[in-house]
Amino acid sequence: MDSLSTGMKIFRNRVMLIAIALLCLAYISDSTHISDLEKVIKRGHLVVLTLPGATTYFEDGDGKNGFEYLVAKAFADSLGVELKVTTKSTLSSLLLSVGGPQGDFAAANLVSTADRGKSFRFSTPYHQVVQQLIYRAGDKKPQSMKDLQGDLSVIANSSHSENLKQLGQQLPNLQWIEENDAEISEMIRKVHDGEISYTVADSIAFEISRHIYPNARKAFDITKPQAIAWAFPERGDGTLLAAANRFLKQYSDSGQLDGVKQQIFSQTKHFSAANSQQLGQLVRKRLPKYELLFKQIAEKNNLDWHLIAAIAYQESHWNPRAKSPTGVRGLMMLTLDTAKEMNVTNRLDPIQSLEGGVAYFLKLKSRLPKRINDPDRTLFALAAYNVGFGHLEDARILTVRNNHNPDSWEDVRKHLPLLSKKQYYSTVKRGYARGNEPVIYVDNIQYYRSYLQLNSVSKQPTIDSIETNALDNWQPTAPDSL
Repeated sequence: MDSLSTGMKIFRNRVMLIAIALLCLAYISDSTHISDLEKVIKRGHLVVLTLPGATTYFEDGDGKNGFEYLVAKAFADSLGVELKVTTKSTLSSLLLSVGGPQGDFAAANLVSTADRGKSFRFSTPYHQVVQQLIYRAGDKKPQSMKDLQGDLSVIANSSHSENLKQLGQQLPNLQWIEENDAEISEMIRKVHDGEISYTVADSIAFEISRHIYPNARKAFDITKPQAIAWAFPERGDGTLLAAANRFLKQYSDSGQLDGVKQQIFSQTKHFSAANSQQLGQLVRKRLPKYELLFKQIAEKNNLDWHLIAAIAYQESHWNPRAKSPTGVRGLMMLTLDTAKEMNVTNRLDPIQSLEGGVAYFLKLKSRLPKRINDPDRTLFALAAYNVGFGHLEDARILTVRNNHNPDSWEDVRKHLPLLSKKQYYSTVKRGYARGNEPVIYVDNIQYYRSYLQLNSVSKQPTIDSIETNALDNWQPTAPDSL
């Protein structure tokens, strides 16, 4: 009996020791396990997967840019970590990489669809798009999917192909081609050039791309508004997704999200097919003569070359011998007084004109109160370049009188036109000014700059292979006729 009792005690003790050991292991495991969010914070960076493009991510003279990049960067900033970007060449490769070592989540204008919901967990939506059928100007405009007469091509594994499969259940004769290595702006270009008859594009992609591909036109919407969201891996623990949702709500509620949308998409409304075609022709025909010059002067002054080129286009259409009825001349259309102030001895010399115009622009920018930040600071300087610094200050005074913000371009632009009305201009120091003109001037330059940035994103620059220094080797050429 005693031996049996002793054996039971030994067995019991062993069981207790095993139980204690298991509890210790469980405790150690729990204490060493960290969540997906904690991993990001511990390593000090967040990795976003995206597709290169005008509405997603690109780099220009101002650095990294694009709607998806700016919002993702704000999310990383809210976590106190660095944002790292991994770009993929195709939508398929991007979706396959979500949650792996190349990316914590994907941000690429992704529509949250039912099929994708089986493989990913989507964030709170932060934008909406509508799928649109795109056709070529000059061809017969289809009124419905039944009217298609030609090749319809879309991106493989996209929400567009998913929607066409659903439409195909009601339209058995509907046929389309899916392209694996395609990008949406390239599909729109193919329609523009007549390589394909139709494609399907999201509304924001079309609104941006139509500026450089004006022959591509919208036929009709083929979906209702669809939510755009970030895609997170299904197997994650949800902590990073929850943090993203908290951020997106706060970012939206604060108005910052609308500010980014305004910054990126505001110029999509400033569109004329004729003006875009003229600009496109001069980009191909005239810009190559001066592009390297723009780039080198921009680098010298720490500016985006697209901005300098946009100002020069607005001023002279890149004609170094341009002359106005009032006597302003050259690539940057300098007055005699401004040329003298900026030490320009020959306004018809492209280098002198550009250097003088840029120096004058920077001087105007430096005169603004230091509290005004970009992009407002640049927009104010552009307005002053057109209407004069004094008139700009008068408009800012009128803005204050009406209890608006004199440091906000959006507020001041509403008051500039008042300078042409006697009841207002008679109350300020510099008097009458054609106040509508600087507003149009700034809008135009923003549009031209956006166009040129999109052109750089969509195409290889035509003179990147030239290695000579344009400032040292400049040879004047006769300008084209306008």
